[in-house]
Amino acid sequence: MDDVGWTIIAALVMAVGLAGVVVPVLPGILLLWVTALVYGFAVGFGPMGIIVMIVMTLGLALSFASSVIVPKQAADQYGASTLSQWVGLLGAIIGFFVIPVVGLPIGGLVGVLGAEYYQLGDFNAAWRATKGVARGFGKSALIDLAIGLVLVLAWAGWALTVIT
Repeated sequence: MDDVGWTIIAALVMAVGLAGVVVPVLPGILLLWVTALVYGFAVGFGPMGIIVMIVMTLGLALSFASSVIVPKQAADQYGASTLSQWVGLLGAIIGFFVIPVVGLPIGGLVGVLGAEYYQLGDFNAAWRATKGVARGFGKSALIDLAIGLVLVLAWAGWALTVIT
């Protein structure tokens, strides 16, 4: 396969990866990174490819860090206990398998709400903590979307140097 063919395939997979940033069932930032890596092996890295892979690796690390830090900070800020955060994680895992596509966030939020209500006995306080966790995940998703867009644009710049 020639460089143009590899570029077209990579662009299609990149589109799926970018959609995966928004839709929790699809892989997101990691798929972008893996696609760029495979693309580099297929067409050759060259100086531009090396720079883009460094940028993409930094973006991947930033995405992983923000996916943990931002929701945790929001949960702490809005008063969600550590136990509730763990129950929310368990709920997200269960929800992912029980309700395809939307189960992950629903399960996580139901887990936080239930654990907070169980601990506090106050629905309003439990709801406030749950909304805080939801905001944290929303901010994290927006950060991932911004990272994903930057990574796709960086790859596109590299791809243009390959096919022209």
